[in-house]
Amino acid sequence: MYAEVIVDIAHSDVDKIFDYACGEEISAGMRVAVPFGRGVTTGFVMRTKEKTDVPTEKLKSVLRADETPALTEEALQLADRIALRYRVPMALVLRLFLPAEMRTGKVSEKTHTVYVLGDDYTPAPRAQKQWQILSFLKENGETAGTVLKEMFGAAALKALEAAGAVKAEARRIFRDPYRGIGKLQPPKILTPAQRAALDAIEGTEKTVTLLHGVTGSGKTEIYLDLIADRLAKGQTAIFLVPEISLTPQMLSQLRARFGERAAILHSGLSAGERFDEWERLRVGGARIAIGARSAVFAPVSDVGIIVIDEEHDGSYSSESAPRYNTFDIAYLRARYHKCKLVLGSATPSVETYRRAKDGEFALVELPDRINARPMPKVCIADMRREVRRGNATAFSSMLREKLASCLAEGNQAILFLNRRGFAQTAICRDCGYVAKCKNCDVALTYHSDENRLKCHYCEARYKMPSACPECGGHRFGYVGMGTQRIVHDLQKLYPSARILRMDVDTTRGKEGHLRILKQFSEHNADILVGTQMVAKGHDFPSVTLVGILDADMGLHIPDYRSGERTFQLVTQVAGRSGRAQAPGEVVLQTYSPENYILRFAASYDYAGFYAHEIAMREAMMFPPFSKIVRVLATGDDEKETLAALKETFEELQKIYVKAPEKFLFFNKMHAPIKRIRNKFRYQVLMRLKDPSVLKEIYAAVAAVKQRDVLVYIEENPESLS
Repeated sequence: MYAEVIVDIAHSDVDKIFDYACGEEISAGMRVAVPFGRGVTTGFVMRTKEKTDVPTEKLKSVLRADETPALTEEALQLADRIALRYRVPMALVLRLFLPAEMRTGKVSEKTHTVYVLGDDYTPAPRAQKQWQILSFLKENGETAGTVLKEMFGAAALKALEAAGAVKAEARRIFRDPYRGIGKLQPPKILTPAQRAALDAIEGTEKTVTLLHGVTGSGKTEIYLDLIADRLAKGQTAIFLVPEISLTPQMLSQLRARFGERAAILHSGLSAGERFDEWERLRVGGARIAIGARSAVFAPVSDVGIIVIDEEHDGSYSSESAPRYNTFDIAYLRARYHKCKLVLGSATPSVETYRRAKDGEFALVELPDRINARPMPKVCIADMRREVRRGNATAFSSMLREKLASCLAEGNQAILFLNRRGFAQTAICRDCGYVAKCKNCDVALTYHSDENRLKCHYCEARYKMPSACPECGGHRFGYVGMGTQRIVHDLQKLYPSARILRMDVDTTRGKEGHLRILKQFSEHNADILVGTQMVAKGHDFPSVTLVGILDADMGLHIPDYRSGERTFQLVTQVAGRSGRAQAPGEVVLQTYSPENYILRFAASYDYAGFYAHEIAMREAMMFPPFSKIVRVLATGDDEKETLAALKETFEELQKIYVKAPEKFLFFNKMHAPIKRIRNKFRYQVLMRLKDPSVLKEIYAAVAAVKQRDVLVYIEENPESLS
């Protein structure tokens, strides 16, 4: 018997099948230890066979293997497709399907000792504790040793064990990262509109359905009913959310409906928790996988439904190799299992909505909130007028007035600003010096709580200088407000208000998001200040006011998606208001009140926004009417990086020269941020009129061999920085 093995080394030189001799117990999907080079490495068995072309004298044997396959047949097939699609080493793809802790061996199964009845034994009449233990085990079956010792004492248990009357056995414990979250509740009764949407999803023969429902329209209950139907049929489900901040909240709703059948996968868990949740899904102890992007690789079999909530979110695109799009993987899995893939959003991406309008996807609309509750009224505050009036704060007079009323009435408010820290940068008022990161070509952000300057790219920290390094001056000014500054100013304006801040700095660790959301949902705070973490998915009945402090922030970024992202963020955060009986209001602060994107967002006019945006993109030949491809070279040495970029460009130029009509743009340049994490960055930027050349582009890049420079491809990248 022979095994075809991919060694777990992500390098193109060893990205091929190696044959090893093995026993009958080896099967496809197993992790194995094999001799490789001068040492031993881990590998993955792709398949087994009866014959090999490798000469016997050159053939080595599998040294050991896991007891059961870690990878399913589906995972192996999917890995083949992904490796071919993104032209990356197979080992890199196979790692996506396994928890990192399993590969590194840094986690082990957690066990505890239980006791069961053993041989017949009659204790002495006075040994009452021994009699009680035996009686308890007869009535209750196996019991944890800690429980028996607490109830009856360690001495009696030890005596029974010595006599053989009870036996100690090891049992595995699955670590539960959110024990007790989401108490079981009966399912909610769907409204007629929700029932019609559910029936439409079930009734279509298309694999993909876009559920386009306004914020508060009840999309989640439809997801839960779809999952309940599949579980009743013995199938499993995958539920994806864009932000880790949304994961505990959605887990709570799934646990309330399905109990322990829901397992969570995300990077905030401990190593042991991640491994155990993955294992529960693999062995069938849990039937629903919920998590962010990587949960699309969950080891569930017989998948009946896949849901991608907030499908428009950019975090569904991977920023590390292989740079996959979550939808692509979910679609492959849906086709493999012949199940439905449901995309949900109040603000679908332009590309997704076009595919639905063109009939490639089914389109199901929920244009109204539950029970016809009104959408919150959006009031536009012209910050130009505020400046003319001498208001230099982050709060318009309109927002201050409505915030005071909101607090006086005992309601809650959310203030949204998509920038963390105290100030965007610190600047010397005497000479104009701006502190920059030593590792990245970016200005540092000032964080007042630590009196530090931080880089938001590499997370490096620097002491705030007492004097300017350039001129020795002591007058520093702060430009561009962040969430810390907003909280600081609010505390001065409303001394009695209880304020929470939710951003990357306050939500580190597994419980970070949950702790803040729990405090706010239980009305232990009056105002929640946050970045885009607060913008989507959350349901706080007491929130009647939302303040969007700087609606222009992303509007003028030189990116074809800037308008779309602004519309999505504004619409999503506005939707956090007025979700219960009390009507909601939104104050949208802007220096561009006449901007069409903000006008569409203020009136919740997705159809108008889409019609305008798709016409503009067609005229300008931007996606979805073309494909933007970036080939990025990054390395520690600038000359080597530039040489790799030049070699890559020359290979790509051959494709361009052969078929220039397939390109709308083709050029090389340094990246907008030339250095991040001490790595220099150069790029070839292309806009393809005909994406059929994409295979040639991947092949050309793969042909460039640079040991110390990483060269990779991004398709329609979320960021061109």
